[in-house]
Amino acid sequence: MTEQTPNANGGHGYPEVPRLSNRHILGIEGMSPLEIRALLDRGNYFADHPTDSGSTALRGKTIVNLFYENSTRTRTSFELAAKRLGGSVLNIAVAGSS
Repeated sequence: MTEQTPNANGGHGYPEVPRLSNRHILGIEGMSPLEIRALLDRGNYFADHPTDSGSTALRGKTIVNLFYENSTRTRTSFELAAKRLGGSVLNIAVAGSS
């Protein structure tokens, strides 16, 4: 498990994630075991602290969710996660796009 400190990440207690080898995460292929473990640790932190809305990890960033099939539950959970991290969200449904 990754060590958590009370003042890590600007006062938040969530675990540090090492710099990722890829900019986008489409799967775990090519990720080191350390990167995978660190991402899982951070995910567990956010699952245990769902109301930590003070995060600015995605401030100034726009997250684009591209869905080829309708999935209300997935779209909503992705959107909520990005907003909790301070980001803006744009959802695109391929089925409804021209």
